[in-house]
Amino acid sequence: MKLVVDDKIPYIREALEEMADEVVYLPGSGIGASDVRDADALIVRTRTRCDEALLGGSRVGFVATATIGYDHLDTNYLERAGIKWMNCPGCNAGSVAQYVRSALILLKRERGLRPEKSVLGVVGCGHVGSKVRDLAREMGFEVVVSDPPLGMHCDLRACDVITYHVPLTHDGPYPTFHMADEAFLTSLTRRPFLINTSRGSVVDNDALLRALRSGQVAEAVVDVWEGEPEVNRELLERVFIGTPHIAGYSADGKVNADNMVIEGLCRHFGIENRWHIEPPEVSIRLSDNDTKEDQFLRYYNPREDSERLKCVPKQFEFFRGNYPLRREKKC
Repeated sequence: MKLVVDDKIPYIREALEEMADEVVYLPGSGIGASDVRDADALIVRTRTRCDEALLGGSRVGFVATATIGYDHLDTNYLERAGIKWMNCPGCNAGSVAQYVRSALILLKRERGLRPEKSVLGVVGCGHVGSKVRDLAREMGFEVVVSDPPLGMHCDLRACDVITYHVPLTHDGPYPTFHMADEAFLTSLTRRPFLINTSRGSVVDNDALLRALRSGQVAEAVVDVWEGEPEVNRELLERVFIGTPHIAGYSADGKVNADNMVIEGLCRHFGIENRWHIEPPEVSIRLSDNDTKEDQFLRYYNPREDSERLKCVPKQFEFFRGNYPLRREKKC
């Protein structure tokens, strides 16, 4: 069995090399048709477009993406070609929830957000959104949820915080492409804080920039961008927190994805799964004087990722591909 693997997927190499006869690691954005022609399976992240141009004429029978999102997979083609595919739903939900919690703590401390006096709107109540809903309630917010496919409807225009947790879709009854567009942003009745950790094009970035300029949106926390790794530099400078698509990048989330991919490979190829990966330990210095919020920020403060990106925006992909060890705080 030959595997072609995105070389930035961590912690998984030992298991794959025990499982397969040959494993080839390549930069995700550089994987080409000649690389996969004689491969049996492909393991990717979001930077590899898996379609007929890549896979046509190859012997690939299985594609796994070690991510929640799968808009980079041409699933219609894969199914027509008889290529089995999988994503990793929920793998990094805890990591994204950690990111949102830390961002809310910073907005509270630095921008006067008062959870007990605020309404927080969660857009999308799947694996991630349901965790964000629960932590927001724990922090004291009144929470409303908008998820029409699940029959959940609310008026987001009156929210003090709006946070997006939906896949990127362009068609169907509830498309999410530019769901936060010019018309929506100009209809807001409050000056909310807006958070996007879903997909860049869920929020119209140009419209968001205009809303920040005009004050229609008070502050924004943006982890995902239209056109990334190239980002709108003015928008990056204006946002409260701007990070390089790493909200889900805790070691815990990555290991969850690894284990799901290994299970999928074993199931597809009829191999007994004898591998289970654990995330590496990290030392977090906590003080007896720390509040609960202090502890969360010691585990993860998105300000550090934001400052790095704002200082050198052209290093977007480098920061993603060389992300430091981060663990989730277990509550």
